Amino acid sequence: MLKGDIFSHEFIVDMEIYNGFINLFRDKNPLHTDLSFAKKKGFVSTVMHGNILGGFISYFIGECLPIKNVIIHSQEIKYYNPVFLNDQLFFVAKVSDVFESVSVVMFDFLFENAQKQKIAKGKIQIGLI
Repeated sequence: MLKGDIFSHEFIVDMEIYNGFINLFRDKNPLHTDLSFAKKKGFVSTVMHGNILGGFISYFIGECLPIKNVIIHSQEIKYYNPVFLNDQLFFVAKVSDVFESVSVVMFDFLFENAQKQKIAKGKIQIGLI
């Protein structure tokens, strides 16, 4: 991978992902599970768990990169807009730095929805193992 390389992937937050997250982590906060609660708080629907995006990042690193000998050292994510059930998300990651001497690659990433709203952005540091 070279500085400036760009990778992208499309994700859909479907019912299987939503239910899987709840079943695995038991996070049943009413913002995520109670439509009337979410609407009272000003949202159009229940809000998907933010850490679902963390799962998408893990998938990207483990499955979408051209190499498989990688490990995530760190990731930083900042949320801007909520994600709702069946939202289509566009993920773009750009290699921002490569440190060959220590086998580290840095990415800047962005999630946008189909309406081109910024959902989240951040940084990922991976190690080549």
